[in-house]
Amino acid sequence: MKHLVTAVCTGTARPFNGAELSAIAKRPREGAVQVLEDGLAPDEQADRSVHGGPEMALHLYPLDHHVWWRDQIGDHPALDEPGGFGSNLAVTGLLEDHVHIGDRFRLGTALIEISQPRQPCWKIEHRFGHKGMVAQIITTGRCGWYFRVLEPGEVAAGDSLERVAIGAAEWSVARVFRALVAGKATPEELAALAALDQLTPRLRERAAARRG
Repeated sequence: MKHLVTAVCTGTARPFNGAELSAIAKRPREGAVQVLEDGLAPDEQADRSVHGGPEMALHLYPLDHHVWWRDQIGDHPALDEPGGFGSNLAVTGLLEDHVHIGDRFRLGTALIEISQPRQPCWKIEHRFGHKGMVAQIITTGRCGWYFRVLEPGEVAAGDSLERVAIGAAEWSVARVFRALVAGKATPEELAALAALDQLTPRLRERAAARRG
């Protein structure tokens, strides 16, 4: 199934919280944007220790969740922005329980693969000015996810995001998030996740450490 990419968004690191920088506010780009191994060019992440890099090259936060958040926190200008949660791709109709670790998608002329759920951080609450949003994301699983880039290419608004292969069918993004971020994993799940090659090394290591 093809999903329309209504916007391709990138950002630059800007003052966010005192001396703290963030590129969470992503803005739509016009025309074709390069999709490289490290992500869209150009696109910035302020803290490369927890964002960006080949294993988190592209972020997708479903536009469907913006509607839900409006019911929770009321109107906010960032909810009208396709990259309001730091998403690089504006897509509807694709949610965390619909996709799996290792699923491959054709994005414009690039080939990308789902690598991990996104773990929410305090910057979301600071951006929206609402406490408790991180806890709500952990409770509801509205986390979004990251892709790695297997084949570089180009993408523009109006192109499609088309799944071309299913990865680990038993490991939806929603299930991995519940297991490793919400902390609901069973010992058996931890063992399986530690051995799941398509999952990012950081989360495989986390699963192995928790397994003990």
